[in-house]
Amino acid sequence: MGVDPGTAIVGWAVLEECKGCVKPIAYGHITTSPENSTAERLLEVARDLEEIIEKFKPHEAAVEDLFFFKNLKTVMKVSQARGSILLTLERFCVSIFEYTPLQVKQAITGYGRAEKKQIQIMTQKILNLKSIPKPDDTADAIAIALCHLNSRKMRQIRN
Repeated sequence: MGVDPGTAIVGWAVLEECKGCVKPIAYGHITTSPENSTAERLLEVARDLEEIIEKFKPHEAAVEDLFFFKNLKTVMKVSQARGSILLTLERFCVSIFEYTPLQVKQAITGYGRAEKKQIQIMTQKILNLKSIPKPDDTADAIAIALCHLNSRKMRQIRN
């Protein structure tokens, strides 16, 4: 499972790898209302994520790690959402792996400074999707999940 944290929108994706082939099982996003308090939004993210976990039963989850934000207020909100997401995954005994945007870009395109559009196009091609998933948060979650699958393969090779 891949998760792209946010307060307004949380992207998520469940992928399955079988005999070297990766296929999307499901993907989407959780949207919260800006009219709700921060606590209400975090609770909504946790509850919706719980439903996704109960439905698809992922064993592992890759969550985007915070790397750099220009806006301190934004980074605080995203940090709170990450906390809610990590706690929910832990409660369901899902193994958690964290990747920076740089690591995701490197894993998907081979270039750590790739543009968002390049990531989306590669993600679409890797999974043979008819179109790039929307919103961007969903496409990001898929890329995070693909990054984890690539990293997992590399760890297995080294061990």
